[in-house]
Amino acid sequence: MRRWSRRSGRRGPLDGLWLNAGYAALGSVEDVDAAAFDAMMAANVRGPMLQLAGLSASLNPGASVVVTASSSAYEGAALTSLYAATKGAVIAMARSWARALAPRGIRANILVPGPIDTNFRHFLPDEARASFEDVVVGQVPLGRAGTADEAAAVALFLLSADSAFVTGSQYAVDGGMMMR
Repeated sequence: MRRWSRRSGRRGPLDGLWLNAGYAALGSVEDVDAAAFDAMMAANVRGPMLQLAGLSASLNPGASVVVTASSSAYEGAALTSLYAATKGAVIAMARSWARALAPRGIRANILVPGPIDTNFRHFLPDEARASFEDVVVGQVPLGRAGTADEAAAVALFLLSADSAFVTGSQYAVDGGMMMR
């Protein structure tokens, strides 16, 4: 992976890159204003795009890029339209990156988590969070939220040489939620 040389202050080449940052907010379509739109697009879309643009030259041939999207891009939930739009954009970007980076032997794939047991929904009051999670987890055929380790295991597979012939693909880590 990435190496840092204290002596030169320069970073070494990258074999893998996982773009896994973002945030969500719930609200009706009427709640979205320009400031909310710009902030979420900046974090969830602009951030990964500019990160890859800035690091692309450091990617070794055979490197792998994994970007985290969300099952929200496919669910059509009324209160997540802005978040879902950002994650739909991430999916479109990663598919384009797969094509653009392929001549360099670099793969790009998409991790599509469903409900994962993290503090991602920490912005909700406890009662609202519990209710929201009950509804979402109720849609998962496996009957539970996933763990961060389960999502990371799929990302590590996509970053590894074991997925050397995989690019432009989406891997759902959602307990079967999207197969409904």
